[in-house]
Parts: sequence; C-alpha cells; structure tokens
Amino acid sequence: MKSDTRQQILAASSKLFLEGGIHALSVRAIAKQAGLSTIGIYSHFNGKQGILDALYIEGFNNVTQVMKSVKEDSPKASVLEMCRQILDFSEHSAAHYKLIFGANMTEYTPSEDALQAAADGFITLTKVTSSLVEHHASLIEKQEIAMEIWALTHGYIGLNNHEISHHIDWGNWKERALKALATHIDALAAR
Repeated sequence: MKSDTRQQILAASSKLFLEGGIHALSVRAIAKQAGLSTIGIYSHFNGKQGILDALYIEGFNNVTQVMKSVKEDSPKASVLEMCRQILDFSEHSAAHYKLIFGANMTEYTPSEDALQAAADGFITLTKVTSSLVEHHASLIEKQEIAMEIWALTHGYIGLNNHEISHHIDWGNWKERALKALATHIDALAAR
C-alpha cells in the first residue's frame, strides 16, 4: 500500500510538473492532485524537495535502464538505438526529462542520492558509447565520446522543445537527430 501511495504521489507530481513546471509543485497542489492530505506528502517524501529528488532519481533510473537494455549487432547500431530511446523518452516522459536535463533550477538542488543516480547514468552511457572506440582508449577519451553523443542527442531534444521548432519545417526531427548521430559516429570511426 505504501508503494502504491508513493507512486500515486509521484504520478500526481509528474502531471503537475509537466503542466506547470517546478512552480506548480506545491505540497498542497500535489496532495490535491493525488487525493491525499498534505501530511501524507510529508510522511512519504519530506515535502517538495523529497518529491523532486524522487522524480529526479526515477528519471535517471529510467534513462539508465533504457541504456542498459540496448542489445544490437554492432556498436554503431547499439548507440543509435540507445539515442532513439532517449529521444522517445524525452517525449513520453517529458516531466522527468525536463527535471533531470533541464536548465539549472534555483528552487531545487539534487541530493547526494540524486547526483549519484545522474553519475550512474553517465557511467552507463560511457560504457555503451565506449564500444565505438578502441579498447585501449583512456577513460577520458571514452568520456569525451560519451559527452559528444550526449550533446548531440540532447541538442536535438532541446531544439525540438524550443519555440523555433514551431516556425520551421521540423518534421521527423528524431530521424534528423539519428542521421546526425550516425554521421558523427562514422567520423569517430574514421579518427
């Protein structure tokens, strides 16, 4: 029952966050959306910061699971499939995406546990993308590749979420992103 209530609170929080951003996440609004008392919110999450931490951790755990689940025939195909799934995640889990990858929010500082979830996500990304380079590459080189893939993926997501995407022919943006990523991966292989 306790985990059902936690999920109910997280679902209500995600909905409010998606609709109105961090400013919509008052304990009172979350309680009303979840059909619970404000005391219930505090007893499960210690307030708004605890809810944001739980959403942040859940979001990074979901992204990490996506990255770990990719099993393709070639390193290039694996990285492209991972990126495709992250592009999809940015749409079907938009609230989580905005929280974990959005601009710095002055109202929320991730806890140590939340930062560890983010670090675990980057470690997983580095493992997946390191298959694109030779095994003797240094950790720094592997992390640099991971950051390049990360930047391209999130750059396209950012552009898709930006107002400019409504003023240009932006159809099939995910395929454009994957094409740019494939080009970059081919350039990495040619180095």
